[in-house]
Amino acid sequence: MIKALFFDVDGTLVSFNTHKVPESTIEALREAHKCGVKLFTATGRPRQLLNNITEVEDIMDGFILATGAQCVYGDKVVRQDLIPTHEAEAIVDFCNRLDVPAVIVGTKDLQIINRNDSVNHVFYDMLKVTYNKFDVPVEEVIRQGILQITPFLTEDQEHTILPHVPGTTSARWYPAFCDLTSATADKANGIRAIAEHMGINISETMAFGDGGNDLTMLRAAGVGVAMGNALNEVKAHADYITSSVDEDGITNALKHFEII
Repeated sequence: MIKALFFDVDGTLVSFNTHKVPESTIEALREAHKCGVKLFTATGRPRQLLNNITEVEDIMDGFILATGAQCVYGDKVVRQDLIPTHEAEAIVDFCNRLDVPAVIVGTKDLQIINRNDSVNHVFYDMLKVTYNKFDVPVEEVIRQGILQITPFLTEDQEHTILPHVPGTTSARWYPAFCDLTSATADKANGIRAIAEHMGINISETMAFGDGGNDLTMLRAAGVGVAMGNALNEVKAHADYITSSVDEDGITNALKHFEII
């Protein structure tokens, strides 16, 4: 019996075409929640940038954020994995030397270094981010503890810096940038932490995703569901492939598994 559902956000809960949660998904999630199933996001976005699920935010029981670096059940942080401070500083220095943009996500605030048109396009045009609190200096954000750094690095640049920061790992779900987090943070560990806190077995969980940073959780969950619009690599590791986010994919999967 599935007791908890975990959803990637961009490309899974939220359409890249409309930038909204489809109406069919809203109805399906509300029906599942009424049946007692717990609902969670499992996203690469930190909490500060999770502004695109307002239609279902009120029924979310918790959040796996920043690719698993912060896991929240209700108001309680049940797991948090920070990038080692000296490694966060090294990554920031690397980006500054290359004049590469990076989003620095602290436990409270975030800052963007070397902002350019590419960042603005991804943030405001593609992801429709509305966050605008950039008054905290990057040095102070680093002192808070770093959940995630999202640099706009090429894959070659990414492979150059990673050997120098062994406590950090990378996940790429969009070609223009990668998400750097603690090497112990991923969505699978997030699901494990939430399941343990709930007192359920991970076999009683189901996870939905479409991107490369969803692979670990699709393999770890009791049932891993790939969206029809998912990468082929993600589909290859899924237990079930549903239709796309814009073709009632979540609703169809929940009906297939008789959750609703």
